[in-house]
Amino acid sequence: MGTGRLTGRRDQEATVPEQSTAAGRAAGSSAGSTGAGSPRSLAEALRSRDDAGLRALLRARPDLLSPVPGDVTQLATRAGTRASVVRALERLDRFALQTAEALAVAPDPCPYPVLESLLTGETGESGHDNGARAALPRALATLREQALVWGEDDRLRLVRTARELLAPSAQRPSPTGLGPTVAEATAGMSPTRVQEIVAAAGLPATHDPVSAVAALTGLFTDPRRMSALLDEAPAEAHQVLGRLVWGPPYGEVTPNPTAPVRWLRDRGLLLPASARTVVLPREVALHLRGGLAHRDTAPVAPAVPAHREHRPPLVDANAAGQALAALATVEELVKSWEHAGPPVLRAGGLSVRDLKRAAALLDTGESQAAFWIELAYAAGLLAGDGEADERYAPTPAFDDWRELPPAERWSVLAAAWLPATRTAGLAGEQDAKGRTLSVLGPELDRSAAPEVRRRVLELLAELPEGASPDPDALLDRLAWERPVRGTSDLRARLAHGVLTEAEVLGVTGRGALSGPGRALLERRDPAPLLAPLLPEPVDHVLLQADLTAVAPGPLRRPLGDTLAVLADVESKGGATVYRFTPGSVRRALDAGHTAVDLHAFLKEHSRTPVPQPLAYLIDDVARRHGHLRVGAASSYVRCDDDSVLGEILADKRSAGMGLRRLAPTVLAAQAEPGALLDGLRAMGYAPAAESRTGDVVVARADARRAPARSAPVPVPDGPPVPDATLLGAAVRAVRAGERAATAVRKEPAEPTGAPGELPRTSAAETLATVQAAALTGSAVWIGYVNADGAASQRVIAPVRVEGGFVTGYDHTADEVRTYALHRITGVAELADDHL
Repeated sequence: MGTGRLTGRRDQEATVPEQSTAAGRAAGSSAGSTGAGSPRSLAEALRSRDDAGLRALLRARPDLLSPVPGDVTQLATRAGTRASVVRALERLDRFALQTAEALAVAPDPCPYPVLESLLTGETGESGHDNGARAALPRALATLREQALVWGEDDRLRLVRTARELLAPSAQRPSPTGLGPTVAEATAGMSPTRVQEIVAAAGLPATHDPVSAVAALTGLFTDPRRMSALLDEAPAEAHQVLGRLVWGPPYGEVTPNPTAPVRWLRDRGLLLPASARTVVLPREVALHLRGGLAHRDTAPVAPAVPAHREHRPPLVDANAAGQALAALATVEELVKSWEHAGPPVLRAGGLSVRDLKRAAALLDTGESQAAFWIELAYAAGLLAGDGEADERYAPTPAFDDWRELPPAERWSVLAAAWLPATRTAGLAGEQDAKGRTLSVLGPELDRSAAPEVRRRVLELLAELPEGASPDPDALLDRLAWERPVRGTSDLRARLAHGVLTEAEVLGVTGRGALSGPGRALLERRDPAPLLAPLLPEPVDHVLLQADLTAVAPGPLRRPLGDTLAVLADVESKGGATVYRFTPGSVRRALDAGHTAVDLHAFLKEHSRTPVPQPLAYLIDDVARRHGHLRVGAASSYVRCDDDSVLGEILADKRSAGMGLRRLAPTVLAAQAEPGALLDGLRAMGYAPAAESRTGDVVVARADARRAPARSAPVPVPDGPPVPDATLLGAAVRAVRAGERAATAVRKEPAEPTGAPGELPRTSAAETLATVQAAALTGSAVWIGYVNADGAASQRVIAPVRVEGGFVTGYDHTADEVRTYALHRITGVAELADDHL
């Protein structure tokens, strides 16, 4: 194997026009090619592609469409830019990336057999092959389609930018673990030292360093002579080589190295990289590796076998139970923020303290609470209220959502979850600047999240119905599909979160994809599949003597809303347990209910008699409710019974409220009305808020809403994949620009100017020529100066000339345009049959 060079001129980069089948040509047939028809540049190769080939390139690399290239040369230039190549490399699977890495350390250009040997070994033994020989045509076809590799099989070239990114250097080790070539490692070495190495290796002296390096390279790439040289090496020298052969190829040495290291260094098997560092040349490493560029190749995607199998009805039933719990959790969370939602941090997001409160309310961990909060936010059910002291609150969309049937409510949540770029699992971690990532904060968007979610569900869908995968096998598959370090790490973390989120949301059941989840993946409405699996809402509860009520299923909307105000949820599950307390009863009275209303409500909706302790509790709280009145002075307390006010003043717990008596029945306070209400309630009283007119203020559950706002838009992972219409239009535009750039015009009888200048004709000649072209339907070449003074050359087919303007089809822009005749500098006819 020759050393070649690791860089190529940018104008030599090209891509062959063949599709996937072209990469499968046998090595023998390609080896016999003369290369006479090989493209000389990336632009030339793209120019020879058919429309299907260009569409495949633009579909695989949609960033090349922003904006649409003017011609093939622009397309080739953009395809070789660093940002675009990095993005393309990040989206390669493991074996396609390994193929590109092998090309980065191969000769340039590289024959197909040499590339094959780098991936399968020079011996061609089946133990080294591992299926790489059969998979190489597919990987090479992928690289060619994406314009990362170009040239015929006998002259394969990796685009220059990809080679710079993947080839080894002193600053960046190669992913293959290979070091520089002999020529690169000896570039700064003195000619005398090079001749000393040549002599120690048993080679004849040469007249110049170039031929000396070539002789040394020839020795290291000759298997027979190289084996003979290594047979002379001390045993300890083989141990030194063994530590460097698979990388990293650099090792530190002392000023007085050991004898084995000196033996290797004297013969060029180790070359100095710095004063205290040596490097194993690439040719030597490849000989020791048996010609392999990678220690382990992965030509085939890891399988994702079924780990456990369940009956599909059991999976759907389990998922339906999770979906019902998800609806209750989201509703409970958003309703808890109706009155005094948590404040929005100055930098955006939710504080850690408020996240802990939400977790305690939902009786779950903080990570799960973060997921439910982010899900409600992604569905547009809550947002900041936009006030000066901004707080989170439900949106009007929450009220509309609650009125939907349960299956449709779940569809809203699932449809918001799948494409969302918000990643709740990263909350609490720190970014690159050491700042903590907060829930609902601006730094939780990860553009890869939607792709990972969909890919995980697609892998689940490939299993038999009711089968769940081994999570480790699924993660291995995702890592193979996107192996670039950093990208694969993030995808693995996201995949862990997807498996958990899909289960608690009800997209999966017992780890297997459910029927509604499959419909969601296939972009069908999952509500019709989920609705039959959900229990019918019930219109009754079972009251018990211990001041609890049991709901045997999901409650209908009016019953559930009222009971949520009248009692506190004690436990959840198949049946929900509510507990009546003095505080919950007072909450119902604050909402405008009377004791008579509550008694009638319980009697109507309970299948068991109303227990006497519950009736006594309601009457007792109602008798004391509103006996005290709190209003704003800063605030005041009013009561017809002056002895009660005396008790409050005498109580030490009221000291912090700043109370003083203004009249026998009125106390003034320094505390705000809300704080005064809370303080008096903590002392065991049941005060009611009072308006300016003296009426009791009724606290309604739906009184506070954020302004109507749409759900957050996912942050895209680069440009979206273009549809067929856009691809077709883009290819036509590139072709039109190419025709305009390469159009041949008829030479005028007399020269009109220097080469490259705009055509120059008189106004009369210009008018006559475009009128004739409009009559005959032919195309002409014009020079045009726009209103900004910018000059350009264009190829147009005039269709109408009137009013000082010419309207025609512009082949350069691939659209119909109108040009002012006085701005046309000149016109020239095109060569016959050029367009």
